[in-house]
Amino acid sequence: MTNSNSTSVAGSIANRTLSRRSLLLFGAGASAAVALAGQPFWAPPAMAADEFDGLRQRWADYITGGSALDTAHPTIASQLRTMSEDAARFWDSSVKNPAVDGYIWSDYPMSKSDAANTSNTYSRILTIAKAWATVGTDQFGNAEIAATLVLWYRRMYTDWYSVNPPRRTGNWWFWEIGIPRTLADLSILIDSLLTAEDRKTATDAIRVQVANPNIRRDIPWLSETGGNRADKALACILRGIVARNADDIALGRDALSDIQGGGKASLFQYVTSGNGFYADGSYVDHDKLPYVGTYGNVAIGGVARSLMLVAGSSWDVTDPNKAVILDAATKSFAPFIFSGRMMATVRGRAVSRQREQDYHNAWSTANSLMLMATQIAEPYRSTYKSMAKTWLTSCNVDYTKSASLSDLSRALPMLADSSIPVQRELPGHLQFGAQERMVHRSDSNGATWAYTVSTSSRRIGRYEWGNNENNLGWHHGDGVGYLHLASDQGQFSEGFWPTVDPYRMPGTTASLTPRPNGAASGTGIPPASNLWGGGVGLAGKWGTAGMDLTNSLGNVSAKKSWFLLDEVVIALGSGVNVTGADAETIVENRSFPAGSSPALTVDGTKVTSTAAGLTPSYAHLEGIAGYIFLGSQAVRADVAERTGNWREINSGSDTGGTTDPVTRTYATLSVQHPVGTTGGKYGYVIVPGASAERTRDLAAELEIEILRQDDAAHIVRVKQLGRWFVFAHFFTAVADGPVRSDAPCAVLASGTDVDAKVAVSSPTKSIAAARIELELDRPFRKVTASDPRLQVKGGGVVTINATLSGGAGASFEAALKVV
Repeated sequence: MTNSNSTSVAGSIANRTLSRRSLLLFGAGASAAVALAGQPFWAPPAMAADEFDGLRQRWADYITGGSALDTAHPTIASQLRTMSEDAARFWDSSVKNPAVDGYIWSDYPMSKSDAANTSNTYSRILTIAKAWATVGTDQFGNAEIAATLVLWYRRMYTDWYSVNPPRRTGNWWFWEIGIPRTLADLSILIDSLLTAEDRKTATDAIRVQVANPNIRRDIPWLSETGGNRADKALACILRGIVARNADDIALGRDALSDIQGGGKASLFQYVTSGNGFYADGSYVDHDKLPYVGTYGNVAIGGVARSLMLVAGSSWDVTDPNKAVILDAATKSFAPFIFSGRMMATVRGRAVSRQREQDYHNAWSTANSLMLMATQIAEPYRSTYKSMAKTWLTSCNVDYTKSASLSDLSRALPMLADSSIPVQRELPGHLQFGAQERMVHRSDSNGATWAYTVSTSSRRIGRYEWGNNENNLGWHHGDGVGYLHLASDQGQFSEGFWPTVDPYRMPGTTASLTPRPNGAASGTGIPPASNLWGGGVGLAGKWGTAGMDLTNSLGNVSAKKSWFLLDEVVIALGSGVNVTGADAETIVENRSFPAGSSPALTVDGTKVTSTAAGLTPSYAHLEGIAGYIFLGSQAVRADVAERTGNWREINSGSDTGGTTDPVTRTYATLSVQHPVGTTGGKYGYVIVPGASAERTRDLAAELEIEILRQDDAAHIVRVKQLGRWFVFAHFFTAVADGPVRSDAPCAVLASGTDVDAKVAVSSPTKSIAAARIELELDRPFRKVTASDPRLQVKGGGVVTINATLSGGAGASFEAALKVV
């Protein structure tokens, strides 16, 4: 792979202005319109004669908003006040002239071997430096602050992050990413105050910790991938700008494409295993986790900043495969953003971070797209703006109140531009075989909703905990089913994670065996032993998810399936075996504000506390969904308050939450599996948005026929909206019944009396069989289309020979007609 500099990726970033009409549409008011007319919020300056100075100024303007920042704009003025207050709080509590090896803030005692508090200290210094360097703050240009910033800068590189460090302990991330990025930003903001010796000493210290952004310092055979590579590449470019070192800038730029490694870890190349973006839209990080919501954001954010920073310079990025990262916006990120919030199923351990909610992750994606939209051509530019505007306006939390000045400089003109369309949530189903995730969107019963399931297997880890984060995440990969409703946007923020019963995550079949808080247990991704994990999608409309669960304690096992249609989610379980302690399958565990009284009814009777031993036909939770039970099952219903705190689930050194109590009210429905259960079953239907009357009617009318529900397979036939559906999860070979397979696979067929479509996938990734033979008892004689991996023969029985090895769990389709 080469990185020729013969062409420009993007050219310069165009100036933008707000018309009076646009401002009035945005509602900013006449005074703001006059102040902004003809004036760009932000644009990088023309490259200076000295390219290093030009790049430094470009980055400083990116951080602060630059000299064109309109401090009279109400939103910007508000942010400037917040920035001033934060800086003043840190300034007032600081030690202005710390002793040798002394701290600057007493709540961050320093240690030469552990960089966590060193990183936290640098972050507070940077907060003060941003205020000092930003026009319109109380601290702007203050001489006393300037002198103190230089003193602190020198004390830090002399005592704490030096060219002669002790043996490193703690999280490598602080040493090689966190501090280098913060220190580079700080160095650029106060560049005019520093001597050449200051710059050299600080950047030499960075080089000691991370000489080469392509690899991990103490594990030189470990090539950096994904978000870590993007972060380290940008930090390397920035240190080159600070040090006026062309080689560093080139090294950082080339790390984006992994020139050193021959492109194997390039951010502009799809991966087929391990970390990175996959061709099907999956994004995996830490080798085993779907992580587009956090580490994927780091990757696209780092690339976006790097592209912006070096655009038009001697170090422009001209990798011909940039489309891989550019297309990720629609393929990898957009599917998992609903109502302007990132779905928890791809947020990993970040769900436990009090200061990083689901909307923050979605805003991060929007910020990256807005930044890239300043420099790329159509059709990306318009698409990015429309996506970002949609997410920022559909979320019921106000983005502008917490956005940085830099991001506001792009967001405010975009939000005011009526020519940029806002999109709506469209129904459909997307399957991501490589990361064993799916997203199902629908618009039924007056509700706009989405559903996704978090499963695990030998390839995808159960969950991640570590660095004292996600301490109670034991069951996050055991089949959590997330029901997202546009009318209930804050369900998986607003205190859900510190208050939800961690043994009763919705969708899971989990043991109630007490487990210890993971804060003292190190770092890890608990593996799963099952091969079967994933599902199949058909026609971009319908799909499935499933797994062959054995929990991490080894005391619960079950075959679990979800079948997703236009109006309903069908959940089946079989082979439920329980030892050690009781277990439950959680049909729903919904959070409401403290003191509220959720209207949960079971067979028409309201539940106000705990009701156990029920055998209902249906239940209903007002404003959320209806629930239909398939067959007689022992059900528990409960309405109760729960209190917790963010510190219990995250006590990390830089991400830990507070101990302030958080209280929410929960409405819970669960199927009981007492200890000693063998071969247990469950079955229920979720009808999002349905009224109690609609739920009751569907309980009597819904045509669902369970053809098989055992250790071998789950096979269901459904008739709905004039179509028939056959869902089949084969956990092993099945030689009898209306659908047969000689190996594990997932099958979904749907049609009318005239035509039909069928899809096949291998949730085991075809480890058990390279070829699978299927038979479907349906009289379709003409094959009208077929994926090359499927050899389809029509007739009274449809026969499919599928070659699924190497298919990464993808779905392959065929179309048939009666004649």
